[in-house]
Amino acid sequence: MVKSQTTSSNRNLTNKLDDRILYPGEYLQYRGEDNRTFIDKSEGVYLYDKTGHKMIDGPGGMWNVNVGHGVKEIADAIHEQIRKMPYASPFSESTEIATTYASRLVKYAPGDLKRVFFTSGGSPAVDSALRFVMFYNNVRGLKEKKLIISRHDAYHGSTYLSASCSGKERDKNNFDFADDIVHHLSSPNPFRKDKNLSDEEFCDIKVKELEDKILELGSDKVAAFIAEPILASGGVIIPPKGYHKKTLEICRKHNILYISDEIVTGFGRLGHIMSSEEHFDVTPDIILLAKGITSGYVPCGAVVISEALMADLDNKEKVIFSNGFTDSGHPVAMAAAHATLDFMENNNLLDHVKKVAPYFQSKLSELIDLPIVGDVRGAGLMAAVECVIDKEKRDPLNLQYEIASRINTHCQNLGLIVRPLFNTCVMSPSLIIKEDEIDELVRILREGIILATEDIKKEGLWS
Repeated sequence: MVKSQTTSSNRNLTNKLDDRILYPGEYLQYRGEDNRTFIDKSEGVYLYDKTGHKMIDGPGGMWNVNVGHGVKEIADAIHEQIRKMPYASPFSESTEIATTYASRLVKYAPGDLKRVFFTSGGSPAVDSALRFVMFYNNVRGLKEKKLIISRHDAYHGSTYLSASCSGKERDKNNFDFADDIVHHLSSPNPFRKDKNLSDEEFCDIKVKELEDKILELGSDKVAAFIAEPILASGGVIIPPKGYHKKTLEICRKHNILYISDEIVTGFGRLGHIMSSEEHFDVTPDIILLAKGITSGYVPCGAVVISEALMADLDNKEKVIFSNGFTDSGHPVAMAAAHATLDFMENNNLLDHVKKVAPYFQSKLSELIDLPIVGDVRGAGLMAAVECVIDKEKRDPLNLQYEIASRINTHCQNLGLIVRPLFNTCVMSPSLIIKEDEIDELVRILREGIILATEDIKKEGLWS
């Protein structure tokens, strides 16, 4: 039995100390036995365990180490800021480093999205955006316009309201959610559509589903539709072409706010700082950012809000937006954010992504010839390899709770860390990755899939 989606390799690299950490995604019945590879250092696109074994960081941390590990300029900026001024309260003070970063950031934002609210990470950014939407409607006297629509397979965070918006079924077990507020539509996953449907027909079905739900709930009750441009943790699900623009049009038609969760797709993952307009041809009302904003060096998140929404709140007597965090606009996070953006701009990293991404997608697509690989999908520098029982039926592979972890185990031995999502292997390497490193990543992933296939054949679990 594989005990965790982060199962360690058989190279005896795991920690045997009395570990007192309760880890995310941990099977509690295996607590104390759930071995994890301990990472000792990192550099560029590589991680090193405590024996010095070198592994490509396939997931790029958790979608977030966008400029790579060990960037001296970011480390120096963080150090200098801590020495100069480590903290100032956002409730009573301001800092030049936060205001100048906000000004830099909104230059990349589409339309009139020019107001920034800083958070300590992605989940607080989602919660803050949703609270702002409800606050916005309350101030305007629309006190019943509170419902949120999301999608199955979407992931929006782990705080109460953000988790309620998430639609990954495996994250729902034994937790309570705001089911009276959040309503989910089916996944926009083209790989799971009826084979008799064209992509355009499938798109129209998903768009109609959104409008039908709005009409069912009442447009006077629905406040916002929250959407990931690409459903990242759901398995890098890329909705059909035209889906985003059509869903935005439905929201505009019914006076529903459109929130674009760019926590993964922002900061270069698709070759843009913000991808909503540049890549998907939509200008949302609110954009959510985190992860790559500091390349994971320190926690930070942001909510970027339309000035049109802010204007609707002007001249409202004694209205206070009391949502806030101790670490909103934290000076050290702002230093890391400035340095991250400096690195991206000075090294033309967005152009590099646009150049190398087609090669990355092309090389990964070659894995489709393997017998258990049913789909290889992706965009920019994010991709998923989904394993199936039968390519014709496209059913998830038996042992879906183990197969990707088995692949990860073999890959770690060979020099690659994979993010295993049950029957799917996810790749989102740092944006600095080069073609020869992509070749090595794909070569190891291929070998890991082959070895895992041999394992389950020997065990009589697949033929």
